[in-house]
Order: sequence, then C-alpha cells, then structure tokens
Amino acid sequence: MSYTGPTDLYIDGKWTAATSGETFATEDPATEDVYADVAKASAEDVDRAVGAASDAVDRDGDWRSLDPRKRGAYLHAMADAIEERKDEIVRVESRDNGKTPFEATLDVDMVIDTFRYYAGWTDKIEGDEVPVPGDRLNYTVREPVGVTGHVIPWNYPFQLAGRSLAPALACGNTAVLKPSSTTPLSALYFAVAAEEAGLPDGVVNVVPGRGSTAGNRLVEHPDVDHIAFTGSTGVGKGVMERASQNVTGVTLELGGKGPNIVFPDADLDAAAAGCHYGIFMNAGQMCWAGSRLLVHESVADEVVDQVVERAESTPLGSGIDDDGRMGPLVSESHRQEVLDYIETGKTEGATVATGGSVPDHKESGYFVEPTVFTDVTNDMTIAREEIFGPVLSVIEFSDRDEAIEIANDSPYGLMAGIWTSDLQTGHEVAEYLDYGMVSINEYPVTQPQTPFGGFKQSGHGREQGTEAIHEYTQTKNVNINLE
Repeated sequence: MSYTGPTDLYIDGKWTAATSGETFATEDPATEDVYADVAKASAEDVDRAVGAASDAVDRDGDWRSLDPRKRGAYLHAMADAIEERKDEIVRVESRDNGKTPFEATLDVDMVIDTFRYYAGWTDKIEGDEVPVPGDRLNYTVREPVGVTGHVIPWNYPFQLAGRSLAPALACGNTAVLKPSSTTPLSALYFAVAAEEAGLPDGVVNVVPGRGSTAGNRLVEHPDVDHIAFTGSTGVGKGVMERASQNVTGVTLELGGKGPNIVFPDADLDAAAAGCHYGIFMNAGQMCWAGSRLLVHESVADEVVDQVVERAESTPLGSGIDDDGRMGPLVSESHRQEVLDYIETGKTEGATVATGGSVPDHKESGYFVEPTVFTDVTNDMTIAREEIFGPVLSVIEFSDRDEAIEIANDSPYGLMAGIWTSDLQTGHEVAEYLDYGMVSINEYPVTQPQTPFGGFKQSGHGREQGTEAIHEYTQTKNVNINLE
C-alpha cells in the first residue's frame, strides 16, 4: 500500500516544501522498500519555523495569553483529530518504523490519553503565596518558557513527540518538532491535528530533516527557550553542550540498561512473561528495555527456560500483512550494530540460549531473532552497553545485597523491575535502586500522569505528570511592599 499522507514541512499554519526543494526517502524496515519521500528541512527552514513559533507566543491573545480553558479545548480537539485518524496513523507508524500494529496502536492510544490529561491541566497551573516578614505580599506565578524545540527519536516517533508536545502546549508554549529522519512521517500528523483543531498559526510547527542540519540548528537557535530531547546518551551530551551556548533549558531522556530482579518467592510465570515483554517489545528498541535479567540462582533455570520458550514462540512480522508480535529493527545499519554486539557476547564467553542471528524464514526486512544470553557477568560488554535490540543478558545472584549491587553497577539509571511476592522486599529493594523509575511485579509500565525519567547517564528532567508542567514553565516571584 502506497503512502498518501503529508510529506511537506508545516510552518506557521501552512504546508510548504523545503526552501531548497530537497527531499529524502524513508523506507519500510520490514520490506526494505522506499515508503515515502519527505521534505528535507534546512537550517533556513528551522529559522522560519522558530520565527513563526516566536511570533505566535508573543501575539496578544493568540496562545500564551489565551483563556486557559480555551487552550484546554484546543488540546481536546487535537486528541479528537488524532483519534479520528487513529487507524491511518497506526498504519503509517507500522510501515515507517517497523512496529507491529499492536504496538503502534498502544502508542497512538497513549498520545490520545496524554493530550486529554494535559488538556485538564491548562487551568490548574498555579503559583503560591509565600509568607515573608513585614507588611508585604509575596507570591509566585508559573509562566510558559516560550518557544520549545522537540527533537524526536526514531524508536517511538509518535508517542514521544506527543509526550513532550502536549504539556508544552498546555503550559502556553509554542513548539517546533524535529522528528528523526529515519522515521519522519507520524510527527506530521500532529500538524494535521493542529490544523484540524484550529490552533492559531505558528503554535505547532513540524520540520523533518537531518539531525546534523535541522536538529543542530534547532538546538542552537537563540530564540528557542527549551529543548526536549530523547535519544542516546552520547547525542544527548552534544545537545546539552550546544544548548548551553544560549543557556537554553533542556529535558534529556537518554539511554538505559534496565535490570529485572527476580527473587525466588516471585510468581515465576508472571516474571518470565514480564521479562520477555520488557525486552522484546518493539524489538528491544527502547531506552527502558529490561535488557538485564537478574535472577536468583535457585530459580534461574526455571525462569530462563520459560523466557527462552516464550522467545522461541514469538512470531516475527510487521506492518499490515501479518500477525507478528515482534517487528524488525529500524534499519540495516542498526541491525548490524546489534549483530556485532551478539558476536561480542559470544567472544567474551556468554552462552546463547536461543536466537543470536538473522531468522532464516524472513526473505526481507531487518529482523533479528529474539536472543537470550546466559553465563553473563556484569562486566561484559553486553551487560554494560545499551544494545537497543532484542538481546537479553541473564545474570544470576545469590542474595538481595548482591542483586542490588549488580543492578546499580551501571552508568544508566532509567527503569528497574522487581519481582517478589513479599511487598516489604519490594519496597526495601526499590529504596536502594539508583533508578528514576522502579516497577514491582510489572514491567515496563507508565501512564501520562506518572513522571518518566532517569538518574545518572539516563538524563535529567522529567516528562509526563506534574513534573512536565515544571519543565515547561518558569517561576516568577513577585514582592509587594504594602507599607
């Protein structure tokens, strides 16, 4: 099925070709065929988009000063527009990214919920009265930061764009989205939704393009007041460095190497199912993937056998032509990176319990078999580096203290899982884990109202929940001498 959706840039309420007239191709990773040609934004196009966003945030009554209830109504209208096009967006996300329709549907539903959640926040962004000495009135107000730039990764193109866009708009900011050049299509549907919802011109702008040109210009632009970036830790450090030239605020959600800790008293069936889902969902292309399985030595064989059985029975497929439950990797180059990690694991002494190569029955597409390594130690490359693919490293432990030590022995700290029937153990272990998110007897899980972000090199700042309101507003203190 050919692509018939939007491919132009969306700037100041208008669909427009790139200034240079250039386009770039995006392909379906399940078939390796070109799926669409998309306008390629240049630095000049980013300047146009930022200029439009600056004008929109400064116009009296257009957005920043709009009655908050009306701003909430606009967000509800965007959610309605997305919901009406849900099937179309799911199909596009599956073809452009390689997700299964099941996973793409979860992503679109999450965006709809996120916009409705933040639509309810627009008239609840409050300041405080501060008790100070003397005859004074002192209070704070929270104001929008201004123009927000959103640099979106390829692994969750629609969901992660919506995750940062919704709170930014709810707080009265305007936005410029720069989706990944690998998966640029679904972000354009936020422009469609903004247009159909009747948002003022310039409030939402979408500029697909290369990170080295459009992305860098957006991050470095002196008129951008805040950057939201999700991606690798290495690139995130570069974003922070570039943004620092203008002292631009940043929200960084970066890499992870999540441990799932399985204690012997856990429901082992549920633990095996959760560990399987936590690493093979989205073909492991997730910052919060549970890529390390830390399992007590007394139940290790039973848990590993169940995870292996589940891995071997996982149907591979993508798009609209099959019923696959794990799709391909996003590109040939990324597949080769994952395969190189698998070879490194073998070389360093880990044992392949299942998978470890390209499936024989797939004639096209960037597929890798669900792979489980045993005999892994936490100093091995596959246990320390973010593989971003369907590769699980199993590490055994003998007691609770050792499990915590292994889990925390990582440069990352995004999400960890605990599996136990003893909630006291769950609470106590969660307290000692150096992770921004800990889930007990479920993995992975998040909702629009819960903060999402990590410790250490997994980034700083938080998306979602009340925390995101703080990311996209700034505090002003007002003092009045009443004497």
